[in-house]
Amino acid sequence: MTLPPLHALSNADLHCHSTASDGTLAPAALAERAAAAGVELWALTDHDELAGLAAAREAALDLGMAWLAGVEISVSFAGETVHMLGLGVDPRDDALAAGLAGVRSGRLERARQMAAGLAAAGHPGAFEGAMAYVGNPDLISRTHFARWLIERGVCDSMHDVFRRFLTEGKPGYVVHRWAGLGEAVRWVTGAGGQAVIAHPARYKFGPTAEYALFSEFQTHGGRGVEVVCGSHSHAEQVRYADTAIEFGLLASRGSDFHDPEESRTAFGALPDLPGKLSPVWLALAERVEQA
Repeated sequence: MTLPPLHALSNADLHCHSTASDGTLAPAALAERAAAAGVELWALTDHDELAGLAAAREAALDLGMAWLAGVEISVSFAGETVHMLGLGVDPRDDALAAGLAGVRSGRLERARQMAAGLAAAGHPGAFEGAMAYVGNPDLISRTHFARWLIERGVCDSMHDVFRRFLTEGKPGYVVHRWAGLGEAVRWVTGAGGQAVIAHPARYKFGPTAEYALFSEFQTHGGRGVEVVCGSHSHAEQVRYADTAIEFGLLASRGSDFHDPEESRTAFGALPDLPGKLSPVWLALAERVEQA
């Protein structure tokens, strides 16, 4: 495809997942799907993992898309798990790689504790069942347990699984300490990227805690917020467009695509960013690659 200049580009999708974390498609297959849907600028952002980036980059450039390397980092803040995107990072950065390895450690033990909770609720064999869906054992997650519960007929959808089993106070939920907000931002900025708060409407913060999140994030050097994403309603897009303006943040856009059947939004189906916002990819012009 022939791409417009970066400042005129609107169909960017900077948030999705492959088999390197909890997606069901390999990086190259994701690239093919994104390109077929008309995505012009694409980033793969696997959870706490960089392993899929080389294959994704090669496929994206071969298909004529512009490319940004990315990652989604799990962060603990005020008792909640917050996800932060690192866009335009250098995958070869040692500090970033070491930080992500530290975040990944402990996932297997957490998974065993989740399985024990599900067994106590009458669903034995969850650990082995979830592992059957895992491409990278270091990144076993709630999503893999959810797929197992759906396949067994215990639940009929991802929403049903999380509501009944995998959120706070439910049998399969286990608290885990992830990266600190400041250290995660430093890993991203040290690797040449921009730190972006992902899907902010998903967190159960009141106004005070949410203000604290964005204030601290900005203080540490965080630069962006995902305004348009697969899980945001129109009202939430408007709300976080206002947040971007209030805090002087750049705006990002991404489907959070995981699977053709599970994902709420397909590649190429997102609305445009509101015109009053500054797209994060313009601040990353030197990191954007094109064939």
